[in-house]
Amino acid sequence: MASYAGGGDEPLTEALLGRAGSGDEDDLEEIHSVSAFLRCAAEENRRLWSLAGPAIFTSLAQYSLGAVTQVAAGHLTTLELDAVSTENSVVAGLAFGIMYGMGSALETLCGQAYGAKKLPMLGVYLQRSWLLLTAMAVCMLPLYLFATPILRLFHQDVQIAVMAGKFSLYMIPQLFAYALNFPIQKFLQAQSKLMAMAAVSAAALLFHVALTWFLVVPMQMGLVGLAVALNASWWFVVLGQLAYIGMGYCPGAWNGFELDSIAFTELLSFARLSIGSAIMICLEFWFYMFLIVIVGNLPNAQVAVAAVSICTNLFGWQIMVFFGFNAAISVRVSNELGAGRPRAARFAIAVVLMSSVAIGVAFFVAVLLLRDVYGAPFTESPEVVHAVASLGVVFAFTLLLNSVQPVLSGVAVGAGWQWLVAYINLGCYYGVGIPVGYMIAFRMRRGIQGMWGGMLTGVGLQTVILIAITMRTNWNKEASEASSRIRQWGGGGGGASPKIPADGI
Repeated sequence: MASYAGGGDEPLTEALLGRAGSGDEDDLEEIHSVSAFLRCAAEENRRLWSLAGPAIFTSLAQYSLGAVTQVAAGHLTTLELDAVSTENSVVAGLAFGIMYGMGSALETLCGQAYGAKKLPMLGVYLQRSWLLLTAMAVCMLPLYLFATPILRLFHQDVQIAVMAGKFSLYMIPQLFAYALNFPIQKFLQAQSKLMAMAAVSAAALLFHVALTWFLVVPMQMGLVGLAVALNASWWFVVLGQLAYIGMGYCPGAWNGFELDSIAFTELLSFARLSIGSAIMICLEFWFYMFLIVIVGNLPNAQVAVAAVSICTNLFGWQIMVFFGFNAAISVRVSNELGAGRPRAARFAIAVVLMSSVAIGVAFFVAVLLLRDVYGAPFTESPEVVHAVASLGVVFAFTLLLNSVQPVLSGVAVGAGWQWLVAYINLGCYYGVGIPVGYMIAFRMRRGIQGMWGGMLTGVGLQTVILIAITMRTNWNKEASEASSRIRQWGGGGGGASPKIPADGI
């Protein structure tokens, strides 16, 4: 990042960002005044929104594929809504989390390689990721084939488990679309090719809405029609992005398939980072998956599952907005660390957190104002709508807390901290959140509000820990480690080595 600090007003005694004497002329200048901070923040916001805007749209459009399917299912029967919601949240949710997480390793690797101008390595990383994710998809087939007994093992309602298992069999093609899609997205994202991703996702969403309506309404294919439309739409996304890459819009980064040994070297190290990414992301996805499974054990399970499924569906829409920020900050942090500009990376984090918290507050207020009506578009059951309204307060706090958490996860991915965050997620979500929620819901008989409210304690604890780690991080050291990783994993040619300042930020 070029230096864009400056100031025409009275300087502060201490820099707002950074220390004097770093000696790195390419990094962000020290900020000594409020007006300089505002100018820097405006410029950084421009950079972030140029990434976050299309990333948010892409996330929302792709999430809408499943959401449209769930809305269509809700206008069939409550049982089919529960079945599609359970498959979408539990079975496909598990697959999505693993594939998205493993693909997120490319956010670290491709982002840092792009920042260091090691473009040929992006294509090599992409092929390594395809290989690993396809192998993982094959390993995950039993989850789809035996979804019904697995759901019954967790005491899910029998009718819901049987219908969800049937729908899972239809959705196997989506699993392999995930395996190809997420590495492609991280490959394009690292190069800031987000407008292309947004265009493909918009076309896929239009295609999905039209195909879903055609198969479910005129053709009356029910659950099968929903599955056909959803599978076809995900493959539309994959093929559209592959066509963009194949037409030569990623010069230097994609040079065709590597048939020699380079694409297959360092696979163990690559797999370790990919698995760490998957565990980090999955522990977050599974947290809300467990919510749906556990409430299936409450009295009047079908209404409880439907209410929580609707809220988690809406929660997913909000998370997709912050996945856009996640993508933007991951690109900014990984690019800046790869280029040896740690102070710029730190400033980008501060700016994106301010933006995300402001949007989180807006979501919080909106849910409280609309708590009695936001469940109505998803179901025709007044009982389910009432149950959704009863979750309004806890749902609003969920949205507020999760305006920060995905951004901090994006920082972690950009810096390569996946394993550290995985351990934090394990302790906060599963050591604290779920036990507290279970105790309040079942021991104290507070139902779904108690379960969800108790689980929020884990989210709050995790957020506090990640904020503390981010604030205490030595970003010069992170930039140095990024340079070492690029050299180790094949970035030996092209581009100058980044300069790393000796002192702290």
